[in-house]
Amino acid sequence: MKNLLVINASPRGERSVTRRLTNLFATRWILAHPDYIIHLREVGQATIPHVTELWISAAFKPAESRTEAEINELKLSDQYIAEIKAADVIVLGAPMFNWSIPSGLKAYLDQVIRANETVKMRPDDPRNPYRGLLSDKKVYLLFSRGNAGYEKGEYYAHMNFQTDYLRTVFRIMGLTDVQEIALNGSAFDKTIYEQSARAVHDQIAEITSVIF
Repeated sequence: MKNLLVINASPRGERSVTRRLTNLFATRWILAHPDYIIHLREVGQATIPHVTELWISAAFKPAESRTEAEINELKLSDQYIAEIKAADVIVLGAPMFNWSIPSGLKAYLDQVIRANETVKMRPDDPRNPYRGLLSDKKVYLLFSRGNAGYEKGEYYAHMNFQTDYLRTVFRIMGLTDVQEIALNGSAFDKTIYEQSARAVHDQIAEITSVIF
């Protein structure tokens, strides 16, 4: 069996646009790929701990040298990383919050971008200091945005700190097969939103019907 990891980063429940998108994606994916198992990771409505001084001390220490307190401090990070390593496909639903990502998602990413687990530091090469330790995974970023105009070359592109950031962190972990799908206009323009929704549903239908 293969694994589809679905990460939900919205603090909203039933009113969440991205949750509806991840649910649609996962439902269609399993229909087209019955050899997959869905694993859910809640980020938006869960309390994701922030990195602490103890966490940093533990993460940069050989596993055999960690104290019991340090081992316990990394338990959630270990769990999150194990889920990502086991996944064949990762689907992340992330609304745009203040032109970036929700704080819970940032805390989660801080837990999984970890030296010697998902990324290797190369201090001898300051121009290319990171080597990703993950590979062979497809990543789908499902976005919702209150307004339109955030794509490259559009009028709000300079305010989009969502797309490039997430592409960068996945790339640093070694995952470069990343595709984003954005549903725009949920807060400002009903017409744009409806047009965007139709386009997004078509994209998801096309993606989930592809056989690997």
